[in-house]
Amino acid sequence: MERKTFNPLEWLDKPNQQVKVTEQSDYNTNTQLEEVERIIQGIEANRIDVTSAYSDWVNIGFAFADEFGETGRNLFHRVSQFHPDYSTQECDKQFDNCMKARGQGVSLKTFFFHAKQAGIPLATPKQERQNYSPASKSEYQSKNLNTQAENKKEPDLMPTFPDSLFPELPEFLQKVIQIATSNEERDILLLGSLVAISACLPKVSGIYDGKRVYSNLFLFITAQASAGKGRLVHCRQLVNPVHKEFREQAKVHKQHYELELAEYNANKGKVEGIEKPDRPPEKMLFIPANNSSTGAYQLLGDSDGKGLIFETEGDTLAHAFKSDYGNYSDGFRKAFHHETISYYRRTDREYVDIESPCLSTVLSGTPKQVAALIPNAENGLFSRFIFYYMNVRPVWKNVFASQTTNGLDDYFDALGNEFFNLYSSLKAGQDVQFFLTADQQDQFNQFFCQIQEKYMSIQGIDYMATIRRLGLIAYRFCMIFSALRIMETGETSSKMICEERDFQASLAMVKVLVKHSSKVFAELPEDVQKPTRLNRKEKFLNRLPKHFNRQKYLEVATALSIPHKTAEGYVTDFCKSNVIHRESQDNYINTSIEESQDAEEIKEEKA
Repeated sequence: MERKTFNPLEWLDKPNQQVKVTEQSDYNTNTQLEEVERIIQGIEANRIDVTSAYSDWVNIGFAFADEFGETGRNLFHRVSQFHPDYSTQECDKQFDNCMKARGQGVSLKTFFFHAKQAGIPLATPKQERQNYSPASKSEYQSKNLNTQAENKKEPDLMPTFPDSLFPELPEFLQKVIQIATSNEERDILLLGSLVAISACLPKVSGIYDGKRVYSNLFLFITAQASAGKGRLVHCRQLVNPVHKEFREQAKVHKQHYELELAEYNANKGKVEGIEKPDRPPEKMLFIPANNSSTGAYQLLGDSDGKGLIFETEGDTLAHAFKSDYGNYSDGFRKAFHHETISYYRRTDREYVDIESPCLSTVLSGTPKQVAALIPNAENGLFSRFIFYYMNVRPVWKNVFASQTTNGLDDYFDALGNEFFNLYSSLKAGQDVQFFLTADQQDQFNQFFCQIQEKYMSIQGIDYMATIRRLGLIAYRFCMIFSALRIMETGETSSKMICEERDFQASLAMVKVLVKHSSKVFAELPEDVQKPTRLNRKEKFLNRLPKHFNRQKYLEVATALSIPHKTAEGYVTDFCKSNVIHRESQDNYINTSIEESQDAEEIKEEKA
């Protein structure tokens, strides 16, 4: 019997006809996928929305899920992307529902019908017979298998800090990271230790944008559950001796207070002019995130405006901010910039000002916990945080990889005692002011000018605050690196100048962290999320070589499934924002490529 070729037009003409499952079903499925791919390319080229009605969108999802399984997910995204309310999260969620409810009786004829209504021509039987041959069938089956394999691949991996960074770090930090068993683990140990230490550098400050600033930082490590965030907790041990000293001081003050209170109560009414003693401050370094607003402010004030919130579950702080009694988000944001925090203490009927607060924060959690803490980018919380998006690697971790003699707890306790010596020295010494050299200041401004131009083009005006505060974060990185150098030299003075290696290390970290922040920003909840095309826009820019022409950027666009018209628009936008320089009619330079890459190209040309 002659093999019947797939004809979508016939499906439309005979909607009630049932397709029998035979030994030829694989061929039919492949032919259908080929036709679906051709139609979607037409949709992308013309930027047509065929999902304007919710019911149409859902039924197309059912059709793709029933016919292609998981392979249909990417097709569903490509068809949905031109709806004004498109969201990657909602699209994935809907397709998950379609997969769970497979067998709803919705077939591909629904998709073909909507494509035809939108003006996309369908293949005729004649065209199919001309295009099909045994060789093309085999070729397409291979292509289809490759497509399925690509869909099962890991998502685009986030970059980690370059290997060249770590040998240049202060020796203390090299000890911290040497127990890491992966690049991601190494990165979070570095970031976690920097932020923990940022809360414990007394009398160290610098002038940034005309204002005196201290070293405090906010960090959020985000990843799926069981991705390896657990190492972060050891960074707390680096500053635990400082916390213990605060608690010992508080204990001694409390004992004196209780003695004085007992004496007061015994002599009250008997001795004239006797005054009730004041309750001593409850000093501590680690401020619990699960707190009332008054409680959090009081603990911060009792500790001279300095403290560290260290929580391995970001939900803890998120729940506090959402409660009626615990919303200290305003003061939390002010503390990042040392702005005065004012509150009323009802028990003592006292109005309190905390001047120049220096609060640091280390959080970790899933992407959903980020959204719970930061519902939108407008309240300023997002731009204050360093974000690090951990890659998930579905491989078994060697649980015996650590080479420490007595385990990591003892190892980090010893490092904590080392750092405590530096803390004590700074506390007992004179005020130290940090400086960048004149050349470093020029490099700093040029670097962030370029970063701002690039990401303003990619993410829009809402992302500007993040770039601006990344500048302050980089300055604070430099300050912390420089302070840790004192542990190597043993020398302190009132003027601390940044070493070039520490300055370059800070910029190298920012180059990576800005990409992590961009990813988290793009995954904020839908009400503030930038359209997904911005994610594609960034990927498109990153794939472009240093020198390219129209043919090359269209090749890149094709590889990323970006319509050519869209790619042309991207290039125009990049040229306007100086991210790409148009040298001549068909000659472009990608100015976002790193200088190190330029050097490599020069070497290759000389060779």
